[in-house]
Amino acid sequence: MSDTPSPDFSGLEGGAEQQATDIVRDVVSWYNTQLIAERRSPVPDEERVEALKAGRQAALEDQARLEEADAQETARIAAAYAARLKELKES
Repeated sequence: MSDTPSPDFSGLEGGAEQQATDIVRDVVSWYNTQLIAERRSPVPDEERVEALKAGRQAALEDQARLEEADAQETARIAAAYAARLKELKES
């Protein structure tokens, strides 16, 4: 391994798509963490578990849609998930 810094690809085409994918992945990760915690609690709240699973599934579906999305749809998904992630972390 070298100590050379990683190249910055942010200016290349595909950067927005990767950023959107990363944001959606962060939301999926948040849902996974919450699901694990809820399932490990002494008395899991089944309604919350189902809500978390539904939220995670919606995020996974949007993540899959990013593969075919145009630039406008990618930007819309990225903005929506950035706002959702902020909201989830504040709750």
